[in-house]
Amino acid sequence: MKLPAKPLFKACKKCRALVPPEQQVCPVCGSTEFTEEWNGMIIIIREDSEVMKAFGAPKPWKYAINLK
Repeated sequence: MKLPAKPLFKACKKCRALVPPEQQVCPVCGSTEFTEEWNGMIIIIREDSEVMKAFGAPKPWKYAINLK
């Protein structure tokens, strides 16, 4: 019997930042509301990125594209 895989990340419901499951507070926005129901990931590494502006990300980080 195969056990379900433990999620590598959970997503902040406020800013969509991806953090480890044990994280209690979002390091991007300070929220404490998370979900494990997300899909798609975008990683932003430059503050002057056009993608960061278009995505509406507050700072370079890894983000979920969709929350379920």
